[in-house]
Parts: sequence; C-alpha cells; structure tokens
Amino acid sequence: MTRAALTAICLAVLVFCSCGAKPNGSKTKKPKQVIPTIECDVRAGKINLPEFIAKCPASCKEAKQQVYGTGVFASISSICNAAIHSGVITNSGGKVIVRKMAGQNIYKGSLSNGVRSLSLPKWRESFTVSVGKPKKGVIYPSTLDYTPSRPSTVKTGQKEAKPPLVTTVLPATVAPEPTTTITTTPPEPPSTTTPPPTTTPPPTSTTTKARAVVHKVRDAGSSHPYFASVAAASSPSVRRPESGSINRRLPASPSGSAFARRDWPPTSFARPDWYPGPRRPAVADATVFSSSHSDSSRGSPDSGYTWAEGDASEPAREPRPDISEYDRWFYNFGQYNPDSSRGKVVPETTVTRVEPVDAWKPEVAPYDTAGSSVREQDSIPRTPEPASQGDPNCNVDIAFLMDGSWSIGKRRFKIQKDFLAEVSQVLNVGIAGPMMGIIQFGDEPVTEMSLKTYSNSRDVKSAIEKIVQKGGLSNVGKALSYVNKHYYSDANGNRGGAPNVAVVLVDGWPTDKVEEASRLARESGINIFFVTIEGPDENEKQNVVEANFVDKAVCRTNGFYSLPVSSWFTLRKAVQPLVKRVCDTDRLMCSKTCLNANDIAFVIDGSSSVGTGNFRTVLQFVANVTREFEISDTDTRVGAVQYTYEQRLEFAFGQHNHKADLLNAIKRINYWSGGTSTGAAITYAADQLFSKSKPNKRKIMIVITDGRSYDDVRVPALAVHRQGVIAYSIGIAWAAQDELEYIATDPDKEHSFFVDEFDSLYKFVPKIIHNICQEFNSQPRN
Repeated sequence: MTRAALTAICLAVLVFCSCGAKPNGSKTKKPKQVIPTIECDVRAGKINLPEFIAKCPASCKEAKQQVYGTGVFASISSICNAAIHSGVITNSGGKVIVRKMAGQNIYKGSLSNGVRSLSLPKWRESFTVSVGKPKKGVIYPSTLDYTPSRPSTVKTGQKEAKPPLVTTVLPATVAPEPTTTITTTPPEPPSTTTPPPTTTPPPTSTTTKARAVVHKVRDAGSSHPYFASVAAASSPSVRRPESGSINRRLPASPSGSAFARRDWPPTSFARPDWYPGPRRPAVADATVFSSSHSDSSRGSPDSGYTWAEGDASEPAREPRPDISEYDRWFYNFGQYNPDSSRGKVVPETTVTRVEPVDAWKPEVAPYDTAGSSVREQDSIPRTPEPASQGDPNCNVDIAFLMDGSWSIGKRRFKIQKDFLAEVSQVLNVGIAGPMMGIIQFGDEPVTEMSLKTYSNSRDVKSAIEKIVQKGGLSNVGKALSYVNKHYYSDANGNRGGAPNVAVVLVDGWPTDKVEEASRLARESGINIFFVTIEGPDENEKQNVVEANFVDKAVCRTNGFYSLPVSSWFTLRKAVQPLVKRVCDTDRLMCSKTCLNANDIAFVIDGSSSVGTGNFRTVLQFVANVTREFEISDTDTRVGAVQYTYEQRLEFAFGQHNHKADLLNAIKRINYWSGGTSTGAAITYAADQLFSKSKPNKRKIMIVITDGRSYDDVRVPALAVHRQGVIAYSIGIAWAAQDELEYIATDPDKEHSFFVDEFDSLYKFVPKIIHNICQEFNSQPRN
C-alpha cells in the first residue's frame, strides 16, 4: 500500500512539472523597441504623441530648418535641428526622445553646436529633447501619428462646382450642402465622446500620404517653417478669408456668377477659423471667389497668402485640428491692416484655374509673388513717369538696406515694403532732390534698385511692391561693406555733390559684426542710420553677436542716427521722423571726411638759401599734397603764404574752388628770395587765412623751411595752437630741429618731419595724408 502511494505521488509530481513547463523550453522574450525614422524638416507639432522616440538622419544642419528657443523649444521647431542645438545628437544623426509640454510665454534664441535658434514671443506648445535611450521597461510607439494636412484637392473625374446663387447668409448651424464637390474629406457626425466634430480621412488615405504632400513643398527649395501652409494656397484666385470678417453675397452678375466682398475690421485682431467660436456658413466656405472680377467694391488688402478649397466640406463649428502653423501665428499676433488702397483689380479676361497641391509645379518658387500675388496678373505695361525735380531741400543720395532674412517672416517683410513705399512718397524723389535706392540683405546683399533707376516717387513705390524676399541670415556688416565698396559709384547714380546716406532696417539684431564695415563706410563719407525693429531686450542681449552694435555702426552716437522701434506694427510711425533726419543735411556729420572738410594753409620758405630749383621742388610737393583732397568751396579749401623777412599772400581760402585751377595757381607762384622770419610768417597766416576759416572746417597749417628762423617761433606757434590749428612742420637741410618741434602740434613725432635733401620731400606726402585722416577719424562720435 505504501509503495502504491509513493508511485502515485511521483506520477502526480511529474504531471504537474510537465504541465508547468514552457513549450520548447524557451524563455519569455522582451518586446523589441522599433524606432521610426523622421526627416530633418519634421516639426514636433506635426506628431500627435505626448512622448515618442525617433531617429534623425545625417546632415540635418545643412537643411537649415528653423529652431525656436533654447532647451525648451516651440513645437514649430525642427526636431532634429533642436536635438543638434541641445547637443543630444550630432550632425551625423541619431536617436532622440521628444517630450511635449505646455507652451511658453517666450522662447530665447541662441547659437549652439552650429545651429542658431531664433527667439519667439509666445507659442501654444513646447517640447524638450533627450538622448534616445529609453528607460528599462519603457516601450515607445513604433509608428508616429502625424497631424493630417488640410485636404486641398479636387475629386478625380469631377468638374469644379459653381457656387449656388444666394443672397443671404445661412445660420452657423447649417451643414454644408451634400452636392459640393470641391472636397476630399466628407464630414463625419460628431462623436458622443468628443464634443467638437472631427474630420476623418478617406479609407484609402494614410498619414504617410498626407506627409508626402508636405515634403513636395519643402523639396521645392524653402526651409521656412510655415511654407507647407503657403504652398497649398498657390492659386491666386482663392483668397484666404480674414478671420472675424462678415461674408455677404453680392447680387449675381449678368454672367450668372456670384462674388463675395470682405469687410475688414479696422482695429480688432483677426480670429481664424480654427478658433472654437461661431464659424461662417459652410456654403460660403465652399464658394470659390475669382480674383479676376473687376468690381472695385471687393478690393481688399493682399496678405500674400491664399485659402485652400478643401475647407468647403468642413462642418460648422469645427475646431480645425489640422490648421497650419502660420495660421496659429496669425491668430497670436493679430492682423496687419495695410492701406486699403493697395487692393488691386485684375482685368476680367483673366482665367482662374484651381489646381490640387499634388499638381504644384516645382519651377514656380512659392516665394515668387508671380505665382500667388494678384498684383502680378496685371500685365498691362505702364509708361514710366517723367523725371521729377523732387524736394530741393532734401538733396541727398539715400540707400535703404532692407532686411530680407527668414527671421522677419513674409508678413513683416510686407510691412517693411509698405514702410519704404511710404517713405518714398514723403521724400518726394527727384533729380534735384533726394534720390533713393534699395539693397536687400540676407546671407548676401543684393541691389534691388540703384540711385539712378527711378527718378520719381511713383515709380519707386511700384518697384518696391515687386521686391521678393530673399531669405537667409541678417548679415548687416556684409551689406554695409557692399554699400561702401560698390553702391555709391558714378555708374549707380552717385551724384558726388549730394551727401551719401545709408539707412539700415534690421529685425532684432545682426547675425554678423558691423563695427569694421561701418568704420570704413563712415570714413568714406557715408552717413549710417539704424532703424532697429523689436531690438534685443535685457534678457536677449546675451544672444547678440556684437554688443552695442548700433553705437558701433551709426555716424554719431548722439541718438540722432538711431531710431529704435518697439514693434513691426508701429513701424509706420517712424516715417516722418526718419525723413526729417535724413534731409537735415547740416547734421549729416559723416558727409565730412578727412579729405573734404579742411582749410589747409601752406607757409612756404622763399629765402635765398632755398634757390630757384629747390623752390620748384617745394611747389611740386605742395601740389602733390593738394591733389589728395576734394577741392571746392564746400569741401577742402587751400591757401598759401610765401615768406622771407616779409610775407606775401599768394592766394586765400576759396579763391580757387576747382582742383585744376588750384594746381595752376600753385605752379604760378614766383620765387621771392630773402631772409627767414618763420615766426612772423606764422602770425601772418593766422591773420590772413585762419581768421577767415569756416567754423565747420578743420584748420591745418603746413610750414616748410630750410633753415633756422631769424625771429622767435615759440609764441606765434603757441598762439595758433590755441586757435585750434593743427600744425605740421617740415624741415630741410639746415632747419633747426628744436624750432620744428615748437611749431608742430603734439605729439611731435606725428607732426614734425626732417629730410636732408629737397628731392626727398615726396616721401612724406602719404605720411602727412595718413596722419590727417587718422586724426580726423579718431574724433569722438558723440
């Protein structure tokens, strides 16, 4: 009995063990983490996951996708470039974990790991990045759920549906008509679990398909963050309705078409369609408005963007989860309400054709206004206006350096163009008044119009409207160097007698250094003004490439040459102050250079020890120095005194106001011969020449002698020094070194020279010119 019991127990144990054994003796395998791959241009806001892992490809830094913030980034930022900026990955790519978080009130830009991030005042959603090593036991999604792009195609095989003729606006609760054909997404009844209705893609559509459309746009050659939303609106006939406007139907035209008019609120901020409030009727949404109609009552500001047709099928009060990033920006910052007179009317003969996004043509650059602007459809040539005389009280040559960098955005670039157009009207451009040119700068400067391209304000305004944003960084220093070396030339219309003025408009701060380029431009006689829009605050100054860049760039640091503007939307208020300043030629101090702002007196020894031949050599030296200056009654003036025991005024300041006449007058000076009274000659030059010097001229005296003076030179020299005269002494052969030092202005080594022979005088011409200019340019700029 005991043996049977033991046998039973053993069998039971074997059965239990065999039942509990794992099949094939294998262990439980941990699920493997599959890491999805993303492109360099994928933004965090386009992925509907609070936390996920992704793999970035190599060379994302070269793609130059925008990043906003430091450490914490706005969701409009490129994930891969944000990871490079944070040091999570390198430019060779790698894995990164993204965690979404609430939006921030401000995002600080910075330069890190070769990626420059931009500042942003506010955004609805943020994210952080970390090294792509999941914690133990954490499995991230193997696929990414992308936000679907806005439907924007026309059904295959169907023709465009004409909008029904209506005269009243339907209530907001009315659903879109089922006969509307311009759609790819049928409306779906609201779910019982989600209050707002949502739009679901067709069964045959996938998220990958929607992303492909966006990539087509980016591959076209732009890296700007809101480009995907702009490309879907490439048809000029379908204008995006301004939020907050009231859409009304006009009576039908004789051809049977109905057209809409927009009412533009003058001060209130715009509210886009995705805002969770009452929407306009879906019937109005489905209506396509042709921009070719000539009814002037429908003129409205051209914002440069178009509205996609796919919105026709959206149900009323839909929250629009797939809204573009630009529209969210538009909602945050409000509507820029330009001058209503800028709405253009297009001839009725224009035929408007609506195309799907997939049919977008790469050869038409999305930033090219010819592809989306109503203005460009007006192909009727306009006869150029005759040359205007302009405002004679503002005789200046002005070059405006406009910011075309990506950081400014398309909307602010339009504000900048409107500002320049208004400035051109207030200036009253003309051949006897101000002449105006424009350089656009980004990575490289480009001349949009030279000083001689247009000679009246109307043509200048029309040309400004056609300027297209170039993009890139804000390289102001490179632009100032370009202006100094190439722009102010005779070939570009520089008139010579008119002061040169350069007005720099910059968004925030430059991305390169401006000090050296500005110094060279000032020394060339260019008056630099700075209009800084939304400049750096105290917290942002750490991101500025060059501290105090405005003071280092402008002509003078007394505040006259700098106009800080707090917001792009108040830029228009700076028109009148700017025009008043650039036209105040008496205060354009940088027009005065070391070569055109002097009264120079030559005091020439004509004693017997010099001799006729050597005297001619001295006159040649005087002529060589004179040739280096700009000679006229308003520029540098030259006078000459010859002395022995007595003194003789050869010619006074302003007696010869042309360089050729002045050089001939120097050549005609006759050798006198006699003794050497240098002290009396200095006093004579002070009485006959410097007493008649203009107050805005630098007074320079150059004494040339070959021996010791018979009279005292210390008291006369000290007297002219006290009058502000800069004295140079040049001794030859038997000249006394101590007297040369008494005559010269301190420091002596910079103002006193000695040579053994008259034939060596020519060696000091460049040295004297260099010293004169160095002293002039080292003056305080306040």
